Amino acid sequence: MFRFLPLLLLILHFSHFTSGKNTITSYSTNHLVYTSCTKASYPKICIRTLSSYSTIKTPKDLAKASLNVSISRSNKASKFLKNLKVNSKREKGALVDCIEQIGDSIHELRKSLFELKHLHKGIGFRFQMSNLETWISASLTNDDTCLDGFKEIDGKVRYDVKRRISNVAKVTSNALYLINLLGGFRI
Repeated sequence: MFRFLPLLLLILHFSHFTSGKNTITSYSTNHLVYTSCTKASYPKICIRTLSSYSTIKTPKDLAKASLNVSISRSNKASKFLKNLKVNSKREKGALVDCIEQIGDSIHELRKSLFELKHLHKGIGFRFQMSNLETWISASLTNDDTCLDGFKEIDGKVRYDVKRRISNVAKVTSNALYLINLLGGFRI
């Protein structure tokens, strides 16, 4: 029995250290997500949408992931809007405007993601940060403008649009918060 003890200890030693790396990475990622999201506008949504990203190692990675979530949700909302059936001219007009606004929003978010991927230290950092803040804020304005078109419309269409676009605005607001945090880190 004692003759197998060194082998057993060796196996336990290696299994502990090989599985521990994933645990440490997972802990580090979740810790960064949690500590960064706790002061976001929508902390529960922030934590829920970003904690599954295993590639998050830095605040910049976190900001990129948050923009990816915003782009994904915006694309889904756009597809939903394009397939939405409306009954009146008023609903149709609001829907057409909203689809255009969300399209503009997606464009602003994609520009932001591109800029974020190329964010660098130095002279241009403040300018890049300003661009990011401006474009993401414009995206939020587009979301609000979309919802404004449905203020005078009652019923299921208004409810469905508001639910989808509010969700997009919440994750985008969280993305803006996480981008603003980067200003303090000076990537």
